Amino acid sequence: MPQMAPMNWLSMYLVFSTLFLLMMVISFFQLNYKNNPFKSNKQSIKPSWKW
Repeated sequence: MPQMAPMNWLSMYLVFSTLFLLMMVISFFQLNYKNNPFKSNKQSIKPSWKW
């Protein structure tokens, strides 16, 4: 079975900490994204159910 190349604890720490910081930055920008490009009147979208 081929195994992964041996890495010391410092390089493992650096790899996982940069991965963690990258995920935190991505989630931060996803949560701050304002999903309101169209500010239209909501009354015109509401359907009328009078048959």
